[in-house]
Amino acid sequence: MKEKVVLAYSGGLDTSVILKWLIDKGYDVVCMIADVGQKEDFAAAKKKAMLIGASKVFIEDVRKEFIIDFVFTALKCNAIYEGKYLLGTSLARPLIAKKQIETAIKEKASMLSHGATGKGNDQVRFELTYYTLMPNAKVIVPWREREFLEKFKGRKDMIEFAMSNGIPVKATKDKPYSTDPNIMHISYEAGVLEDPRYTLEEGAFQMTVSPKNAPEKATEITIEFMDGVPVKVEDHTNGIVKKDALGLFEYLNKIGGENGIGRADLVEDRYVGMKSRGVYETPAGTILRIAHLDIEGMTMDREVMQIRDSLVPKISQLIYNGFWYSPEMGLLKAMIEKSQEKVSGKVHLELYKGNTIVKGRESSTGLYDKKIASMDEEGGYDQTDASGFIKLNALRLRLNARRMNK
Repeated sequence: MKEKVVLAYSGGLDTSVILKWLIDKGYDVVCMIADVGQKEDFAAAKKKAMLIGASKVFIEDVRKEFIIDFVFTALKCNAIYEGKYLLGTSLARPLIAKKQIETAIKEKASMLSHGATGKGNDQVRFELTYYTLMPNAKVIVPWREREFLEKFKGRKDMIEFAMSNGIPVKATKDKPYSTDPNIMHISYEAGVLEDPRYTLEEGAFQMTVSPKNAPEKATEITIEFMDGVPVKVEDHTNGIVKKDALGLFEYLNKIGGENGIGRADLVEDRYVGMKSRGVYETPAGTILRIAHLDIEGMTMDREVMQIRDSLVPKISQLIYNGFWYSPEMGLLKAMIEKSQEKVSGKVHLELYKGNTIVKGRESSTGLYDKKIASMDEEGGYDQTDASGFIKLNALRLRLNARRMNK
C-alpha cells in the first residue's frame, strides 16, 4: 500500500512540480484546492492535477468562512503588522491548512505536504496549524529536502522539469515577480521586487487603479456595524446595497479598487529572521479598518480601548507568525469578542483618489452624549467639579516640584 499524502495544491508551477515529485517518490497524493477568492479556473486546476497523477482532487470553497471567521476577527482588533500590512496572506494560510487536515481525516491520511519555501513565513503558518490540529501528522516539505533543492535550483529548472514531464505551465523563465491573490488582497514579491528601490509598474496592479486615474467624483458610502462586524454597505452614489458578508466585502473591493484605495509598499520582518519587500493591494480591508476605528471611537470605553490597543501589535504578530490556533491567540480572541459587544452603528465615508475619508458617524449604543459634551448647556455636568479633579491629578506633580527645589 502506498502512503497517502494530502497536498495543498494551487495548480501553479511549484505545487504541480511537487505533486509529480511526490508521485515519483512513491506516494499516493490527494490534492486539496482551497478557493479563498483567488479567481482561478478550478476545474482546469483539478484536470491538471489528475493529469499529473493525483488520485483525488478536492476543491473547497472557503471564501465565506475566510471573511467571517478570519478577516472579520482580525478587523475587530484592527490588526495590522508593523503598521502597514493588513495580513491578507497570513490570515488565509491557517484556514487552508485546516481544510487540508479535514481532507486528510476524511481520506484516512496521516501525511501532509505544502509548497512553501524554506525562506518564507508560509511554511511556519502551515505547519504550526498542522501540528496544532493534527499533532501526529507527518509533514513532507520538498523545499527543505536536500534532494529536491539539488534538483531544483530555480524556476528555470522547475519549468524544464514540467515541460519534460508533460505538465502544462503558464509560467515563463523571465517572470519578474510572484503574486499571491485571495479575496482580501493580492501580494507581489520576489524577482525584481527584491530590489527595494524598484517601483512596481502601474500595469502590474490587479485590484486597484492608480489614485491619479481614479474618478474625479467621490463615491459616498455608509458602512453599518453590529458588535464590531460590518453587516451592511450602502453605496449612495450608485444606489447599491450589500448585506451579506461575502457580498459586501466583494463590493468594497470593487469600489475601493475603482477609487485607488488600498495600496501598500513596504519592507517587513519575516518570522524566520530576514527582511523582505512586499507590495500589497487591500481595498476592502483598508476601508473597513478605517470605518471600524471610527465607530469604536463613538462606542468603546476608553480604558477598554487602551488595553485592547496595547495588544494589537501582539495579536498582529501572532497572526503574521502563524499562531492562529495557539492557546494565547484563543485567549486574545475571547478578549476581542468582549471588547466589541457594543461597537454598533453607522460610519459615513467618502472614497476619493486613494483616500477613505470619514464624513460622520451615528450609533444607538454609543457613549457620546451631546448634552454632556456641549459647550452651550450643562447637560448634567458640573464644570466646577473639574477644579478638584485637576488638583488631585496635579498633587504628585507639585510634590515632585517641591523636591526638585530643595
